[in-house]
Amino acid sequence: MNLLEKIQESYDFIKTKTNSEPTIGIILGTGLSGLVDHIEIETTLNYSEIPNFPISTVESHLGHLVFGKIAGKQVVIMQGRMHYYEGYSLQEATFPIYVMKKMGVKTLFISNACGTVNSNIPLKSLMLITDHINMLGSNPLIGKNFDELGPRFPDMTEPYSKRLVKMAEEIALEEKIKIHKGVYAALSGPNLETRAEYRMLQIIGADVVGMSTVPENIVANYLGIEVFGLSIITDECYPDNLKPVELQDIIDAANHTEPNMTHLFVKMIEKL
Repeated sequence: MNLLEKIQESYDFIKTKTNSEPTIGIILGTGLSGLVDHIEIETTLNYSEIPNFPISTVESHLGHLVFGKIAGKQVVIMQGRMHYYEGYSLQEATFPIYVMKKMGVKTLFISNACGTVNSNIPLKSLMLITDHINMLGSNPLIGKNFDELGPRFPDMTEPYSKRLVKMAEEIALEEKIKIHKGVYAALSGPNLETRAEYRMLQIIGADVVGMSTVPENIVANYLGIEVFGLSIITDECYPDNLKPVELQDIIDAANHTEPNMTHLFVKMIEKL
């Protein structure tokens, strides 16, 4: 079964469970599931139910596809994502984006928890992603290209929508939410990085580092979906003052800052 057939099979199954026609997709990262409390839920599917869907194996990622409305807009939320380090190929990890596109999604909100290598972007803050650096050693578009989906060589001059970044800045100013802007670097994980690796990331122009988002963004751009990316800073990765970090520390920091992220997302969806 090729990619087009897998997308169709997943889509056909989902349509037996819901009549929802979402135009907005949302991916919730580690500790960032609070947005689901703001959705008028119509249908919730486990990833394990959906043909061809990979299953999230990380305990902080619930693995639910949630359909409903936010501010009267039809949305689909990935409550938990898949990562390269779980053993999935990047093609497998990004498969849900193809299904979202098939369902009618035109705008994708991507959130993540990440570490900062920029002391001007501190712990428990929000960062709008303006660009990224792919250091995963692979790309989700490697392999046969289907012209029905997108071009063989997609352009990436504006991977994160300037229009949506501007909208977020305006809303943050109105709502008195402090935000930063910066560059996200993706490494494979699952280990956190060494002092030397954090120093390298500073040198090459990264502001934060994580283990997701970039593959999802690449596929969304390939499919012609407008992307907004938002990071919550959950650990500080300054090479000259590096301290051990536990997963619970990351989740606690994400939970602390998540309400501001949720508020920003809801206000943006209202304006779309």
